[in-house]
Amino acid sequence: MISLITPSIPKATSAPQPDDAFLLRQVGNGCERSFNALFTKYWEKAYSDAFKRIKDTDLAKDIVQEVFMHIWVKRETLHILNLPAYLNVAVRNKVFKQVEKQTLHNSFFDVLDNIPSEHSNADENLLWKEFFDSYEVLVKSLPASRQTIFRLHYQEDLSTKAIAAELGISRKTVQNQLGKVMKKLKISLLPLLPLLLFFLKTEY
Repeated sequence: MISLITPSIPKATSAPQPDDAFLLRQVGNGCERSFNALFTKYWEKAYSDAFKRIKDTDLAKDIVQEVFMHIWVKRETLHILNLPAYLNVAVRNKVFKQVEKQTLHNSFFDVLDNIPSEHSNADENLLWKEFFDSYEVLVKSLPASRQTIFRLHYQEDLSTKAIAAELGISRKTVQNQLGKVMKKLKISLLPLLPLLLFFLKTEY
């Protein structure tokens, strides 16, 4: 079972090092030692690329871990000719997906944070009521553990790291659970967002 641990920077050595092509062939044959050699060689650069784009230490580490785990899991079918170029593109794509996910989260909760106390017409009141009724039904339908994570993050404003510490679970588990909630929110509630945002803009 492969286990990825953030490597320390290796000491300089005069011993000849195998090239990437050889190591990738070995990885394709299931060689964990070759995989770990590539991970150690490129982890720092991949992490730096992720952090420069996302400005979050833990998320940057998670992204790099996911990219390397994908290489290992798909080792028998991946054909990588230039590993640095592959890592650059893979990290960039992961960052874009993470930013897109955060934008989705923010769009939804920006609406909740900016709801006016009164609405100007009956149609608008009905729309907000439909939105909140759907929101409450959805939240209450979540499994107990997922609902707890959701409320701690979005109603009590705890970070994913703080939630993980409080519940005794990994930060990755917290992120995965929040991602599942947001996927459900997107399907159920986001069709209403454009109209809700229109009302917000026209009321001020």
